[in-house]
Parts: sequence; C-alpha cells; structure tokens
Amino acid sequence: MKVAGGADAVDRVAAAIDRLQHEEDGLDEIVVGFPTRLDGTPTDATPRVAAFIAALKSRTALSIATEGERLTSHEAEQRLAATESDWRRRKQLVDAAAAAIILQDYLDRRK
Repeated sequence: MKVAGGADAVDRVAAAIDRLQHEEDGLDEIVVGFPTRLDGTPTDATPRVAAFIAALKSRTALSIATEGERLTSHEAEQRLAATESDWRRRKQLVDAAAAAIILQDYLDRRK
C-alpha cells in the first residue's frame, strides 16, 4: 500500500519528531487525524492515512493516537471566517486550524 505523500512525507514527519523530542518540552505522543465518513465508514483517504501511520510507527518509539477528523475543516473554516474576511488567507490557514481542532478534541476526550 502506498503511503500518502510517499516515503518523503514519512521522512519529513519523522525528522520533525526527532527535532521536537530534543526540545525543552519534548513529545509524549503523536496525534494523527483519521478520516472517516459521518457514519464512521472509511473514506478513500483512510487506507492512505493508515499506511502513513504504520510507516511512522516503524520510525518512532512514541505512541501514535488517532482522532476522528470529521467536519474539522468545515469547523476551522467557520472559526476563521469570524476573524479573517479574506477567503484566500483563510484557505492558507484552514489545515493548521483543523489540526488544532483535532488535537483539542483529543485532549478534551482524555480529561
């Protein structure tokens, strides 16, 4: 199975993990958004993300958790629209904002 973005994406993420582990706060765990449909069934992207996670697991000893990413891009777009009127700028920010929502959902669920 091909990894989303190829081995290069795994290499880039593994390098970032290595770099972050050596910073002051370090890393305890990795959270990856996992795509499913609203009914919980896999999407076309689900196998690629699963392959990415499997490849990443072979490159790090850190545990990797998954968190559903359903509707996070939509929620991120809505949140950004409240503060950023330029749709081009919002488009540049939506992936990072969706990632923040995924991480916050994961952290909230752990409480």
